[in-house]
Amino acid sequence: MARSSFFQRATVTRIVKESVDARTFVLAPHDGPIAYRAGQFCTFRVPVDGTALFRSYSMSSAPETDDELMTTVKRVPGGKVSNWMLDNLAEGDELQMSRAAAGRFCLRETDVPLLGFSGGSGITPILSLTKCALASTQRRIRLLCADRDADAVIFGTVLAELARTYPDRLEVVRHLDADRGFLDAAAIRAFVGDDGHADHYICGPEPFMEMVELALPGPGLVFSERFGAPAPAVSTTQPSGTTTVSDSAATTSDPAGAGTVTITLNRKKKTVPRKQGETLLESARRAGLSPPFSCEQGNCATCIARVTKGSASLRHNDALTDDELADGYVLTCQAVPDTETISVDYD
Repeated sequence: MARSSFFQRATVTRIVKESVDARTFVLAPHDGPIAYRAGQFCTFRVPVDGTALFRSYSMSSAPETDDELMTTVKRVPGGKVSNWMLDNLAEGDELQMSRAAAGRFCLRETDVPLLGFSGGSGITPILSLTKCALASTQRRIRLLCADRDADAVIFGTVLAELARTYPDRLEVVRHLDADRGFLDAAAIRAFVGDDGHADHYICGPEPFMEMVELALPGPGLVFSERFGAPAPAVSTTQPSGTTTVSDSAATTSDPAGAGTVTITLNRKKKTVPRKQGETLLESARRAGLSPPFSCEQGNCATCIARVTKGSASLRHNDALTDDELADGYVLTCQAVPDTETISVDYD
């Protein structure tokens, strides 16, 4: 698939207040509807104090049930982009978003139950998955939603209505930290009960996700959605199906090796000597270019580029599909050259 220009403009057609600190932005991309799967995300380029910042936000809509494209953003203390969006965007405004959705936090073809574990705004992609599964499968779905307090609950009305529409297939359990303290491993195992074989989807703050992942009894598959948080330092494929890398794969200060790295960005072409262990993103910076990036963990796809000569291996990938990889696209923050000479095109 071609990604000649990563970003496009989109109009904010509606803004929905979901909670005291969360808003849903209904978007109309200028280049037409975006093809996406439930659970995926788009990356947004936002100007804050004269600097372009990049953040990835999940879709709260699902293509099987929604005619409009929706993303939901929760205010984060000190979060420059989330605060800018909630404080500045109004209906009719325009913003820049990626032309394509990304991410692998998606449903697989199976009939096992679906269990969702959300912390705060982590309910956003899980709502999308829930709507998709209810509309296109016969799977049974159970959600455990943790929030700070009643005022912080996101999609309370939407999920209650879905539970009334599908009483035999959807159960929503709410946990308010202000009333009962934080969820713990025992509560997670009690919620799972006899559904250990289910597909488990987890999204929320990193401590919440790690707690749930460690508490799950198995043997079901675990799917975790992370934005900007480093994956656990292990060197194997976890039961979740997510491959992560060990600390030993971190960039080192090895001397320059034979070969070159050529980068094309904004119609500028620069070539630098290849350095062992250096990612393509780091090579682009060393060449004096300003490549796009956000999480630098292989999660958001902001740094996507296409390898036009040579090849590279990804340390971690939670954003690109198999088709995109086959077409030569890489996450430059995670891509390390396999060949002595490599050419990469951001344009």
